[in-house]
Amino acid sequence: MGLSGSSHSKVKQARILILGLDDAGKSTVLYKFKFKEPFITIPTVGFNVEMIHTEKHLQLTMWDVGGQQKLRSFWCHYFENTDGLVYVVDSNDSKHLNESKKEFQHVLQNELIKNVPVVLLANKQDLPGALNAEEITRKFNMKRYCSDRDWYVQPCCALTGQGLAEGLSKVTEFVKNCMKSKEESLTCSKQNVRLKTSRKV
Repeated sequence: MGLSGSSHSKVKQARILILGLDDAGKSTVLYKFKFKEPFITIPTVGFNVEMIHTEKHLQLTMWDVGGQQKLRSFWCHYFENTDGLVYVVDSNDSKHLNESKKEFQHVLQNELIKNVPVVLLANKQDLPGALNAEEITRKFNMKRYCSDRDWYVQPCCALTGQGLAEGLSKVTEFVKNCMKSKEESLTCSKQNVRLKTSRKV
């Protein structure tokens, strides 16, 4: 019991938020990440949560939150303690791309999401009219709106799984970098406290 407890404590936990408009493919992405198999999904009312081990010592808790218009005002309730944001875009839905962009930029402006790394999944690349990653990058002004954080645009098809492994790998990389930075700044602040204390003595 003691052994398993000590080995479990070495596993780092990260909280990942999956957002995007309804029908962008968020739940399909989540279950493909988890089970690597096609999943029949229905519109999410509320949220879905899955834990995914991407590496031996890292566990991602992924929150897929419903994207219908009436549910978007609740997104902010999930922002706290988020280590990474996955934003899913239907690259083929030209009618709603501006709406998706607006919601994305609104999320990025929230203080609780400040500096949180972003992987934008340009989904539904299997459809003939889909914008490619470069076009989505320009459309969503990624360089401007994500200048304060790590970001990446990954083309994918959630149904077939194409591009998802690369997307998940990027999420993992960003989260690890973020955690390392937090640990370093924490160590730094502890050392400063020790220095101040020793000076007083």
